[in-house]
Amino acid sequence: MGSLALIALAAVQISVQARAVEPGELVVLTIALPEHRDAVRVRAFDRDAAAFAVDDRRWRALVGIDLDVKPGAYLVTVEAGAGLMATTDLVVARHRFPTRRLTVDEGFVNPPPTLTDRITQEAALLGTTWQQVTPERLWSAPFVRPVPQPASSQFGTRSVFNGRPRGAHGGADFPSPAGTPIRAPNAGRVVIARDLYFTGNTVVIDHGLGIFSMLAHLSAMDVREGDRVEADAAIGRVGATGRVTGPHLHWAVRVNGARVDPLSVLALLGNEPSGR
Repeated sequence: MGSLALIALAAVQISVQARAVEPGELVVLTIALPEHRDAVRVRAFDRDAAAFAVDDRRWRALVGIDLDVKPGAYLVTVEAGAGLMATTDLVVARHRFPTRRLTVDEGFVNPPPTLTDRITQEAALLGTTWQQVTPERLWSAPFVRPVPQPASSQFGTRSVFNGRPRGAHGGADFPSPAGTPIRAPNAGRVVIARDLYFTGNTVVIDHGLGIFSMLAHLSAMDVREGDRVEADAAIGRVGATGRVTGPHLHWAVRVNGARVDPLSVLALLGNEPSGR
């Protein structure tokens, strides 16, 4: 489950758990309070972290370290009201991501002008979605792998399509036979279930507290926007829609807007080994 450190400050204990404190990683903070509090606010990287009560005096907060975060020390603050607070630093280490070169349909590298409005609208839809925060946690079970196959591409890899550099790979790819059933990584509400230009048939699940799963390139979607799903529920099938080189599932996770490796989520909030 990664390294474990303990910091005691002002009668508040903060345990820090992570595979590594690097860009693209999930960090789990467990906060032990001297007495009950109805609310705890945790901030890191200039945003509120997803925080929820574990029991009467313990809270847990999920902090995502985005791919663009630079190495260095970043302040984490915990406020529990009535003067009860604590601070600590997360020291983010450097991580060098590899480059991958792919050949795809040229229309997905330089889309025709007729598609500009569509692409802009879809980017805005996703950007708005990642900033939303449902105030309650919609899951309770461990996160699960949506397909049985292992991931093939490293999260954060810098992508070069048809010889032209593009953005970092913000998810994990799971090569799977077309038609393989895809399961919900955890419970939540379907907020997007539609065909998007770059990611094809795409399902986005809001797990609550600012945590989202995107499952992309599906051949079929078995859910609709507004549906509630349970962990491991069937949501669609593997396909090759959108910008792809072959059938696979692209699974991306956002934690309060930060791009986080899904394998990090499985390691810390699921039942999977913590290795990369």
